[in-house]
Amino acid sequence: MLDASHPITPKLVDGLYTESMLLADEARSYFDSDRARSISPAEVAVAFSCESLKVTTRLMHVIAWLLNQKALRAGELSLDDMASLEQLGYAPATDDYWIDELPEEARSLIMASEDLYYRVQRICEGMIRQPVEVPEPLAMIERIRAAF
Repeated sequence: MLDASHPITPKLVDGLYTESMLLADEARSYFDSDRARSISPAEVAVAFSCESLKVTTRLMHVIAWLLNQKALRAGELSLDDMASLEQLGYAPATDDYWIDELPEEARSLIMASEDLYYRVQRICEGMIRQPVEVPEPLAMIERIRAAF
């Protein structure tokens, strides 16, 4: 179990998880709709398909990372188990070249997924960069060595 100094709280994990699940449901509903299938010309339709995959990738990486955080807090995973799972998976950025050609609803979902992904990425990076505390006796020995 994590101690109280851990930078991510259960409330934050739950809030981000709820946000990511709602956004995933919205994206699935939109990208599976008839509105999405009627996009033309062909280049824009291909760009739209690529962007929908990027949205899905971002959201699935966020959801997986948050579920790992929940499992860690619940004691279902140990810190050793989390060592290989602490990184948020890679998700490619939006192709700015095509973004203005896409429908407004698609742009909104794309931007929301990027925003959520980058927020969770900053949290993840902050957790990894946490300074490692040196036990006091070892710190004292290091200070003595530095003095001589």
